Amino acid sequence: MPHLSRRQVLQSAAAGVATLALAPLVGAADDDKKVKGYTLPKLPYDYDALEKAIDEKTMKIHHDRHHKAYVDNANKILAKHPNLAALHVEELLAKLPTLKKLPAADRIGLINNAGGHSNHSIFWTIMGPKGGDPTGPLSKAITKRFGSFDKFQKELSTKAVTQFGSGWAWLVVTSKGGLAVVQRANQDSPYMSGQTPIMGIDVWEHAYYLRYQNARPKYVEAWWKVVDWKACNERYAAAIKKT
Repeated sequence: MPHLSRRQVLQSAAAGVATLALAPLVGAADDDKKVKGYTLPKLPYDYDALEKAIDEKTMKIHHDRHHKAYVDNANKILAKHPNLAALHVEELLAKLPTLKKLPAADRIGLINNAGGHSNHSIFWTIMGPKGGDPTGPLSKAITKRFGSFDKFQKELSTKAVTQFGSGWAWLVVTSKGGLAVVQRANQDSPYMSGQTPIMGIDVWEHAYYLRYQNARPKYVEAWWKVVDWKACNERYAAAIKKT
């Protein structure tokens, strides 16, 4: 073994440190190329934070079981389609109607499960413990479009109460930048129709049945107490910027 001078030892050590410093960056780049699928987002508040409208047990079951099932089932399908798994869920849902070569079973599975993941990810973020009155640009846009906030509230509530079976009532921004109130069955996403969801009421029975049983109107009435208008304004601003 050749004898190394002190200078050579120091140079070798420095090279080793440089290699170690670069290794995590190389690993991170490799990881970015791997398709990981969706992950269940954490709630931005405690399970009991929305007690004014939704009880703690319902929140735990709804988030930890139902939403998780949508994520797991979507990932099973996406594992067969890595090109689709690389898309953001919003982009995937927008493209679904045009993916003619996608097997019918996988298309339906992604509508139900990627749609369920997207819908619920929005749902958690547009609610909060403080609630409050509508404010900001969204409030002004609502008044301009519907005549008054009360008229808008009545229309969205009516869509939620009258949605037959499972589904959602949404306030959306249309492709032309206007506001509209729509119903969507099951986990169908507004993104599939070229609309951007701003706020929505989940009227699947698992969202309210433990407290309200079949009294869906009471759940919808209480739900307004936990709307996070700051979050809704942020979604509205982002949607308008895109259009």
